[in-house]
Amino acid sequence: MLNEEQLIKMVEERDESAFKILLDQYKRVVERFAFQLGVRPEYIPNIVQETFITLYRKINLYRSGKLSMWIYRITLKVTKEHVRKLKKEQKIEGKAIHIRHSEQGYGYYFEKEEHALIHDCLQKMDQKYSLPLILSYFHDQSYEDIGTVLKLKTSIVETRLHRAKKLLMKEYENKDVREVFLHG
Repeated sequence: MLNEEQLIKMVEERDESAFKILLDQYKRVVERFAFQLGVRPEYIPNIVQETFITLYRKINLYRSGKLSMWIYRITLKVTKEHVRKLKKEQKIEGKAIHIRHSEQGYGYYFEKEEHALIHDCLQKMDQKYSLPLILSYFHDQSYEDIGTVLKLKTSIVETRLHRAKKLLMKEYENKDVREVFLHG
């Protein structure tokens, strides 16, 4: 089995089999992260494709650290560009943004059913709070790794996670109460 350094070196040399291994290893992570950032399921293949195209083109710029952190950063950047592009297209077409969350398709992105409810709550939060929570709880990243992805100091990550937990609990309790009220 190839270690990460060997794999990166082979991809730098344009070895397609090494790139396929990399793709297979990180595709699901990119899909889940993009979905948790609010990308609708029908656009996720585009995000995955653009993320890995960027990775392939810029692999020579990768220097050190965990490859996964670099992939998270690329995914975050690609997702932000996707959102900007969609907003621009919708302005041009004169359509308002209206995103409807549906339970259909959530099973692929979440390990537990309650994660879908938490996902809806996270989508209502400011990204400066939701991103650290997503990386911490859904992707098991350390504070240091989250800081690397988001380009923040560890102390700021800790503060945002603390505040985010409070915001999430408040939103979750409100949503839970609404769900019970609406559905008995």
